[in-house]
Amino acid sequence: MSTAPATSLRIERTFDAPADAVFDAWTNPEVLRRWWATDPSWTTPVAEVDLREGGRWRLSMEDPADGRRYTVAGEYREVRRPERLVYSWCWETGDPPDGHVSLVTVDFVASGGRTTVVLEHALLSSPASRDGHAAGWEACLTSLRDRIFTMTDHEA
Repeated sequence: MSTAPATSLRIERTFDAPADAVFDAWTNPEVLRRWWATDPSWTTPVAEVDLREGGRWRLSMEDPADGRRYTVAGEYREVRRPERLVYSWCWETGDPPDGHVSLVTVDFVASGGRTTVVLEHALLSSPASRDGHAAGWEACLTSLRDRIFTMTDHEA
């Protein structure tokens, strides 16, 4: 049984890539445009990163079927390459753009050429928001695996 607050979530996913590469995928705008979306058909038309404590970031994902765009932004609170990112999270557009600010912590745990991402998203506005964000993060992490790290398998 989890002791996490009802408005927090925690997800772990291991990638067959070194921590530097996974950290860069999370912070390099060119790489973010290739994977940051919750559906395989969606695109990432906006990826802005000022990677420093106090720097701002902004990401948009877009559904090409109807043109709806979902934009989230925040400020980096901690940047420790390649071990950790902490940043605020606030939806500018989407469902709903309510102005609520939550907090994301991403730890990149290296082990033997692989990296486990430990993502914690805290201070969400409600259990329903937590559940929606959990589904979104799961989809984004699957996209990261499928679009970026599929070619990292060792060849015989």
